[in-house]
Amino acid sequence: MRNLKRLSIGPIDLDVAGGEIIALTGPSGAGKSLLLRAIADLDPNEGQLSLSGEDRNAISAPAWRKQVMYVPAHTGWWADTVEPHFADLSRAHVKNTLQRLGLESTALNWQVANLSTGERQRLALARAMAHEPKILLLDEPTSGLDSENAARAEKLISEIAKSGTGIVFVTHDVAQAERLGTRRLYFYNGGLHEAAP
Repeated sequence: MRNLKRLSIGPIDLDVAGGEIIALTGPSGAGKSLLLRAIADLDPNEGQLSLSGEDRNAISAPAWRKQVMYVPAHTGWWADTVEPHFADLSRAHVKNTLQRLGLESTALNWQVANLSTGERQRLALARAMAHEPKILLLDEPTSGLDSENAARAEKLISEIAKSGTGIVFVTHDVAQAERLGTRRLYFYNGGLHEAAP
């Protein structure tokens, strides 16, 4: 991306390579989530974004968001049960992803209203990963998870990256940023910096 601007953030230049895991840290309210939403083209923004050399403006918004997928810290669910949220995906692939995140395949039959915060978070992560996007934008992907499930999620994020997906994830956990990120960026005053001040 070049000269990305959204409200109080930018202009920002950033390249995300396939297989790279960028850990994005910074103070609360600095605009990290706004940045991810802008990259996913969910909010109005200015600047040039491209994916594998193809300009964002040459790709429909839904097609862009399938390839540049954003998983918010608090996900939205539109159906009463989990299964409809995975309807367009390979059942075998979904079940494998659920298992790797410590969820049973019966999770597809669960009522959304009964899901815990951690279950919602893992299911949202599974849904995004099952789509196999080229770029995955994760907003505090393990914030609601216990240590065992957070470790599972981190392992899967690393494996997804090794398969060629570029990942940008927001975290307030400096140890996690060091452990999981292949590159660390610090966000403050509307811009990205290679190291925390």
